[in-house]
Amino acid sequence: MLDCKGLACPQPVMRAKELLEKEAPDSLEVLVDNQAAGQNVQRFLQSQGYEAEVTAQGADFLITGRRDPGREVQAPPPDVYTCSTEDARILVFVRTDTLGRGDDKLGAGLMKNFLLTLKEMGPSLWRILFLNGGVKLCCEGSESLPALQELAGSGVSILVCGTCLDFYGLLEQKKVGETTNMLDIVTSLQVAGKVITV
Repeated sequence: MLDCKGLACPQPVMRAKELLEKEAPDSLEVLVDNQAAGQNVQRFLQSQGYEAEVTAQGADFLITGRRDPGREVQAPPPDVYTCSTEDARILVFVRTDTLGRGDDKLGAGLMKNFLLTLKEMGPSLWRILFLNGGVKLCCEGSESLPALQELAGSGVSILVCGTCLDFYGLLEQKKVGETTNMLDIVTSLQVAGKVITV
């Protein structure tokens, strides 16, 4: 068993990645101490051809992975969505739930309109990353949910920082996107053709 309790994201994913590269086991177990890390490890294992499930064990979470010969391996995980050209990959990096500085009510309205208008980018819009206060936009009660769900339905990848959701107590309230970790975020920034930060 790979004991990753006490490790901050993305270390549990990186430890699982190292184990797969060194040993390529048919099955493995990873123990973490928070739900966000459990979801991230599960998603990583699934991308590497494993059936993976997360079960609660007291305050901890056990991820059990078994190699599935019928499951297609995707590597690297952040790069599973492809566009026609590298330059066409536009990534929008959302760090807060308001747009601009000044009045927060105005900023919230501006952010809602910004997210509604993103669809005008068409197929060039590849991925939206939500970090820190930006994760609130992906959660229950957010006025931006319909716009984000429409974007996700059209094939735009939406990644939501698991550590941030956990910090704000919003893991259970997330309604759109995949819970992710810093490794995915950094890799996404690296492979994007253009990054727009708001």
